[in-house]
Amino acid sequence: MTLTITTTPFLDQKPGTSGLRKKVRVFQQPHYAENFLQSVFDVIGDFGGQTLVVGGDGRYLNREVIQTTIRMAAANGFGRVLVGIGGILSTPAASNVIRKYGAFGGLILSASHNPGGVDEDFGIKYNIGNGGPAPEKITDAIYARSMIIDQYVTVDTPDVDLEQLGETKVAEMTVAVIDPVTDYVKLMEQLFDFDAIRKLIAGGFRIRFDAMHAVTGPYAHQILERCLGAPAGTVVNGTPLPDFGGHHPDPNMVHAHELFARMFGADAPDFGAASDGDGDRNLILGRNIFVTPSDSLAALAANAHLAPGYAGGLKGVARSMPTSGAVDQVAHALGLPLHETPTGWKFFGNLLDANMATICGEESAGTGSDHVREKDGLWAVLLWLNILAVRRQSVAEIMAGHWARFGRNYYARHDYEGLESAAAEQLINELRAALPTLPGRKMKGLTVVKADEFEYLDPVDGSLSRNQGLRLLFESGARIVFRLSGTGTSGATLRVYLERFEGPDGILNAETSVALADLVAAADDLAGITRHTGRKSPTVIT
Repeated sequence: MTLTITTTPFLDQKPGTSGLRKKVRVFQQPHYAENFLQSVFDVIGDFGGQTLVVGGDGRYLNREVIQTTIRMAAANGFGRVLVGIGGILSTPAASNVIRKYGAFGGLILSASHNPGGVDEDFGIKYNIGNGGPAPEKITDAIYARSMIIDQYVTVDTPDVDLEQLGETKVAEMTVAVIDPVTDYVKLMEQLFDFDAIRKLIAGGFRIRFDAMHAVTGPYAHQILERCLGAPAGTVVNGTPLPDFGGHHPDPNMVHAHELFARMFGADAPDFGAASDGDGDRNLILGRNIFVTPSDSLAALAANAHLAPGYAGGLKGVARSMPTSGAVDQVAHALGLPLHETPTGWKFFGNLLDANMATICGEESAGTGSDHVREKDGLWAVLLWLNILAVRRQSVAEIMAGHWARFGRNYYARHDYEGLESAAAEQLINELRAALPTLPGRKMKGLTVVKADEFEYLDPVDGSLSRNQGLRLLFESGARIVFRLSGTGTSGATLRVYLERFEGPDGILNAETSVALADLVAAADDLAGITRHTGRKSPTVIT
């Protein structure tokens, strides 16, 4: 029986392409999740009888909201729902399922790399039929609908058993519980030389993959240990948990400190990696070396032809504006088209759909290709393993050779998390107002040659995105970028990006902290970070 429930408008925050993220207790309020879901269904178009993909990263509240989504999808007229077994579905796997089965779209229940648990974070985002995040015109429409919503519809039916593969009926709609790991493995086998990687591992090459008790555990166990023959125990923290084991599932030096300690300790494995809450980010380590996400993107672009799926070459590469220019050097050397976009995977999706790029990446540990329309943590790990299997060099040797050929972009991101929003906004507003006065100014021995706010005219759909980050370019080619991040659920995060390029003949063995010391001092002086925030150091340095 279909039920129509009277409700009231609810959103106090515009959802972005990463969806709506709030504390679990906010989503637990009566009608809150239902209102968001109905707002999505009300604006996405004519989906009568079509297929919807549903799943999440297993965090607290995942199963309950999946059941709610199934009932509301049935009441709203979907013909079929595909849901990952146990409610588990990584973001890149969801993109793959949407594309493979011709779904109308999908709802991914995740707050990405944010913590999980009853007192932590939850999120819902909508992906369109190409498998990628909804564009702004859809998220804007969802927000507008949420401001006037007065009812939602659902059906009164029992919960679906999410632990059993197979089909069941919910009202007139079919619900199919599927194993998305199998579909994902088949896709990876088409892209990478699994035989070469098996031989590498059989020869004694050791791997350690930290799934951080998040969604990639089942995928990593199946691919690394069962398909590729890595010993049991290669994958650690491989069981998805509602609270991610009490840890923060963000693959960086702070939250993956045990992996860092192992890779920089005695008897370190040859290769270390990790992924985040929903499986779309990656961390790459070799023995005694951390490969920054920007350098990883550049190295993957330079070596992608070694994997079968990319043997024919790349159509182009793309990076987000805050990402270092390391991949630019590769693009220039190889004659590849290069695209610089705002942060957000939807911009890459447009380029991928238009066959203008093959590999894309962001400094926030997201890399991917045209195999799906999301960034993909395990894809990056497997491409690295394919490269290592062919070149038979260590990660450190590959990076040393890369810098010797293309030069090195010394790069770091300083995150100031949990700031008072008003103070962070004031910092950015003051800096924005000062931009016209900065060219020609000297700071810490550096001269500003350009200062602006990045905007992007999409070459595919013609949309213009403004206010995408404040940039300072110095005469040496160094730069500083300031952005406020919208990925948190409380407070504000100021991200400061620092970069200095040294050509192949430059000093390639300096510590990053030493190479960037003058830029760090200039950033604090210019923006008044300590003055505005009271912070003398960042929360996280990547």
